[in-house]
Amino acid sequence: MNTDSFASTSLIHTAFFKFVRLDDADAVTTRLRELTHDVLGSILVAEEGINAVLAGPADAVARFEEALRTDPVFAGRFADIHFKHSACITPPFARMKVHRKPEIVMLGVDDVDAVTKKGIDVAPAEWRELIAQDDVVVIDNRNSFEYRLGKFRNAIDPGVDNFRDFPKFIEDNVPRWHKEGKRIAMYCTGGIRCEKTSAWMLDMDIPVYQLEGGILNYFEKMPDAERDWEGECFVFDNRIALD
Repeated sequence: MNTDSFASTSLIHTAFFKFVRLDDADAVTTRLRELTHDVLGSILVAEEGINAVLAGPADAVARFEEALRTDPVFAGRFADIHFKHSACITPPFARMKVHRKPEIVMLGVDDVDAVTKKGIDVAPAEWRELIAQDDVVVIDNRNSFEYRLGKFRNAIDPGVDNFRDFPKFIEDNVPRWHKEGKRIAMYCTGGIRCEKTSAWMLDMDIPVYQLEGGILNYFEKMPDAERDWEGECFVFDNRIALD
């Protein structure tokens, strides 16, 4: 499959991830390479799960998603995975790659168990009320250049250029948030960074809430998202940004 095959075709972009223990991540990687001939994008596979962004004609995307949920090789591990969809005109990817990795997202902290631990999910419809409360610190769990392009109102920029620098920002500020009786509300593009971070933060004795499905899910579920969101959302593909 290449971008020429997408000419004059309405395309669907799908983003998804799942932290789940994969006993044979190499077999999962091989099977995913067999199932992605009709779509373009990238999938990361590790023993802690999968993380992916793909695009293709609607029927091709639907076939892949159904296979991910039901193929015997995956043994039902992705049966309940949530796909975040958006329409696109220009093909957002030039090729299809499935990568075998040590982790599907690199926090820079060893032995974080995001498979069995996570923070408090907040649905998009409830996020608006949460981030308006005075005892909540709203943290943008992305890089600074993404924050500058667009953000939730009142969100804090941690001032990092790499996700691996984010833990230091948290460690430097947790004592003050404790003293002030603050709760933490985090968001990121698709939710995966927050899920990994909140798993790491569970032992810090501070409530950690995360926007379920991230900004992409918020845009999809909230038709009046502009009430809370300022600017655009950077995406790591040829579309550059979404509003």
